[in-house]
Amino acid sequence: MKGVKIGIIGCGCIAPTHIRAFQCIPDVEVVWACDLQAERAKELSEQFDIRQITTDYHEVINDADLDCVTVCTDHGSHAGIVVDALSAGRHVLCEKALASTRAGLDAIATAQKHHADLICAGVFQHRFDAVSRYLKRLIDKGVFGEILTASLEMRCLRTADYYDRDAWRGTWAGEGGSVLINQAIHYIDILAWIMGGVASVSGAFANITHKGNIETEDTASAALRFKSGVLGSMTATSGSHSAWEASFAMSGTVGYLELCNNNPIRVDFEDNEKSELIITELAAANEEPEMVLGKSYYGCGHRGLIADFVAAVREGREPFVSATDARHAVDIVLGIYESHRTGGWVKVGND
Repeated sequence: MKGVKIGIIGCGCIAPTHIRAFQCIPDVEVVWACDLQAERAKELSEQFDIRQITTDYHEVINDADLDCVTVCTDHGSHAGIVVDALSAGRHVLCEKALASTRAGLDAIATAQKHHADLICAGVFQHRFDAVSRYLKRLIDKGVFGEILTASLEMRCLRTADYYDRDAWRGTWAGEGGSVLINQAIHYIDILAWIMGGVASVSGAFANITHKGNIETEDTASAALRFKSGVLGSMTATSGSHSAWEASFAMSGTVGYLELCNNNPIRVDFEDNEKSELIITELAAANEEPEMVLGKSYYGCGHRGLIADFVAAVREGREPFVSATDARHAVDIVLGIYESHRTGGWVKVGND
């Protein structure tokens, strides 16, 4: 088995989760810790016995012995680092959001075309959740009959302390937005993935509870037109007293399913046996053994996603969540922002 050497670029709150996931894989070693704040890189290196530290990511990507980098920095810096890493011949795993602007997304896509031999993957770990995979199978099998609607509602609480912790948070230049591009984007990705993609959006956003603290949005709502023609909706807020909740609902001609935090709220199919089977299978999916490597709301998917990324590098194949896949959710979010500003429907992406 080929040994793989990894460089961590960005040593903030998500970096330890990535490192723990890499450490679960045989013959993988994290050899660089890089952060603009030298002390933060030093602390991470001491915690995980990483032998090299730097404040300049170019030193990492130009290490001839390095195979891959994982990008865990602020959203606004993602595109530049990803493009530079690919240009230096490194495989890349990039945290969400893949980029904070369409120009950044396009720059990554161009770099991928120029370096097609390299793996470039995004982080949407909830695609590896057992319930997410189960929902996609139900949709793909046509269990709901003809799908009528599909919706998402996401609620969490982000305090002033959270936004004050890092200067880039809650800014258009640094974060690219707020609740949509940071917290809700995980669940927007799941909804889009299981429904086969979003074609256009019409939405609006507001800052209701964080006035004077952030310049971006803490609440948003949008209508979605999926590529299949099905209509849907999404709402998100980071001003809720609810610590962290995500609800999905799918309505079809023969059945309805509503989940909150992966637990069934209502399962109602014309065939009662089908309802009972789905309840049983959802319970089994929720009982699958999983390992939380970071904060509880990160879920358990980082380990599977990172294992798949390393396997893709070793096997020379596409990762399960390619950078192209990871772009779609960002295009949806950027479309909602644009729709708010223009007052109309916005086409998603470059399709």
